[in-house]
Amino acid sequence: QVQLVESGGGLVQPGGSLRLSCAASGFTFSIYTMGWYRQAPGKQRELVATISRDGSTNYADSVKGRFTMSRDNAKNTVYLQMNSLKPEDTAHYYCYGRLLTREYWGQGPQVTVSS
Repeated sequence: QVQLVESGGGLVQPGGSLRLSCAASGFTFSIYTMGWYRQAPGKQRELVATISRDGSTNYADSVKGRFTMSRDNAKNTVYLQMNSLKPEDTAHYYCYGRLLTREYWGQGPQVTVSS
């Protein structure tokens, strides 16, 4: 059974940091491109970051320089380190895995940036 289990969301003050984790099981994690999307209420879903099987990363312009995505293939886990958080980063963050036309999604922890 395929599972993507996220953790690490919560409430943080502006300027603070959070690290999201996404633990995968049920598929060959190491060959999948992994990524994070986010969606805020009333807004379209936004691609935040991706990491390919070889470890190369891409980021949305809105998070470049603040967010870092990484993967640990030994643990079947990806991470999203979020620094210098802003109120506009508030959203549900969804982990996904993709290989060609096959996609898997996590449940989406809430991240709230507020004073």
